[in-house]
Amino acid sequence: MTAAPPHDWRRPGARAPWAADPATSRGRWIEEAPSGRRTPFERDRDRIIHSTAFRRLKGKTQVFLADEGDHFRTRLTHTLEVAQIARSLARSLGLDEDLAEAIALAHDLGHPPFGHSGERALDRAARPFGGFDHNVQSLRVVTALERRYPAFDGLNLSYEVIEGLVKHNGPVAAGATISPTVAALSSRHDLGLALHPTLEAQCAAIADDVAYNTHDIDDGLRAGLLTIDGLREVPALAAILDGIALDHEGIDRSRLVPELLRRLIHLLVEDILVESGRRIADAAPASVDDVRVAGRALVGFSPEIAAAERAVRQHLSRHVYRDAGVLTVMGAAEAVVTALFGRFRSDPEALPPEWRAGLDDAPEERKGRRIADFLAGMTDRFALNEYRRLFDRTPDFG
Repeated sequence: MTAAPPHDWRRPGARAPWAADPATSRGRWIEEAPSGRRTPFERDRDRIIHSTAFRRLKGKTQVFLADEGDHFRTRLTHTLEVAQIARSLARSLGLDEDLAEAIALAHDLGHPPFGHSGERALDRAARPFGGFDHNVQSLRVVTALERRYPAFDGLNLSYEVIEGLVKHNGPVAAGATISPTVAALSSRHDLGLALHPTLEAQCAAIADDVAYNTHDIDDGLRAGLLTIDGLREVPALAAILDGIALDHEGIDRSRLVPELLRRLIHLLVEDILVESGRRIADAAPASVDDVRVAGRALVGFSPEIAAAERAVRQHLSRHVYRDAGVLTVMGAAEAVVTALFGRFRSDPEALPPEWRAGLDDAPEERKGRRIADFLAGMTDRFALNEYRRLFDRTPDFG
């Protein structure tokens, strides 16, 4: 793979015409005086980093429970890796790095404790009240649940950051069910739900794929669920391992695994830059609005590498995500979330005073949503402590 993006946007201060320009941002939901020294997107990034929800990510499971080992990824370390990759992609494509980083830093703020198992349990428990989706919950965090400013709830982020979070998985398809949170935001400031987001948002989304595929290999090897020989079942990984063996005969495992991950990230990122450069050249957008109406994502993998990336995900699914031991632990975690939701529903007095305030005569849907918000904000440790407090026992994680 020797091709390069069609333009060199690495010159200091260079900005491609298809980049989001902070000087022409569509603004915030609530008008604020501009910062004297920071662009709107820099300010957004800083607000996210200083938020309570961001700090809580350090105590939330990625795949393995946060207390199973010091070196397994948490939701926070995953987020930092996504932000680094997103920023690198944005720099190479002449985009606004601060916007790409801000979207990446905020994309998982709504994750509940215990990873996707906690999300599944919370979605089931909250189904009578609209269900639960961590992407939508990230929006609730940054638009309502953070309470840090005297003039507004949430973080009052720029339109472009909110747009990137709403469209983390691409445009909202026609006829799709739209959550009340998204509908309310778009009614106040049209989000163009059927359109594509900025290229910065597209970089953040694909950086998420690059990060979790590579770090889940690392964590799976560390946990003993994956083996180096087993990884050879994936042709792209076998090719990388063969290349390492040629370059570094007799390399020890402590250096082999980081080198494997480094080369895999390099393979994926270089392919994204080449393929995205080709798509951008074909679409020839003259502005960020041209990106929105391009009719397809302009940041992506080539067909060959997309197939390789799917093969990696399938291998991880078989050997890590569906491992019997992992499923046992995650089943116990789901039971914790389910039990907590049920207890708070039947006994609202068990909620902290600030969370039960105003709920006495509230509609049932509002009560259910308040409980879901409370549970979603918990770290793994806090959820377990609440379980012990309310049920006087420790859950069995096998």
